[in-house]
Amino acid sequence: MKIIIKTKNLELTASLENLINKKMDGLKKFIGILKGKSAEVFVEVEKETKHHRKGDIFKSEAILQLPGKKLVARAHGEDVAKAIVEVKEELEREIRKYKSKMIEIPRRQAQKFKQEV
Repeated sequence: MKIIIKTKNLELTASLENLINKKMDGLKKFIGILKGKSAEVFVEVEKETKHHRKGDIFKSEAILQLPGKKLVARAHGEDVAKAIVEVKEELEREIRKYKSKMIEIPRRQAQKFKQEV
């Protein structure tokens, strides 16, 4: 899985890059259905304003490109790490929904074919 990181109004430090890579690498186990096909994750982390100091000023967005599908997750937070964790959790939910559809559709078709025969 290829991870591409982009920052806006924020410096990409080694610790921030390690955090993003660690969290997004945790998604590999959910993408086991692909079996050899490549997946790309585009992660964008930004500080929305330079003059605010409190509140949800950090925004993170992750776009996961799967074969035939594009999954998007967005989150706001008062801390960069919290926003990244929220995006990862939302992406997990999206992947689970995608996987269940990928498994369920052929099952339904097989069941329908079996009933016809």
